[in-house]
Amino acid sequence: MNKYEVMFIVKPDMEEAQITKVAEELKKVLTDNKAKLLEEKAMGQRELAYEIKKFKTGYYFLFVVEADSTAVSEFDRIAKINENILRHLIIKAED
Repeated sequence: MNKYEVMFIVKPDMEEAQITKVAEELKKVLTDNKAKLLEEKAMGQRELAYEIKKFKTGYYFLFVVEADSTAVSEFDRIAKINENILRHLIIKAED
């Protein structure tokens, strides 16, 4: 099992409850695939470096997980098709 940092940006045009629900669904994707959540951070709404899909801000979330490639690839697949996710990034962390 490797350590990964998973960051994603949720669209800002939804209610706070919906934004939290999107983050919980993505966390569930990881945990359902046997990933161990080490750290979870809701970083709040921040300005984007450049406009993405006509949005200038987004809600940032960071998960630090210990997982195998199956969990990470499933998260990647779900994040790509989820319309509420503006961007996501998965980095293999150095131990």
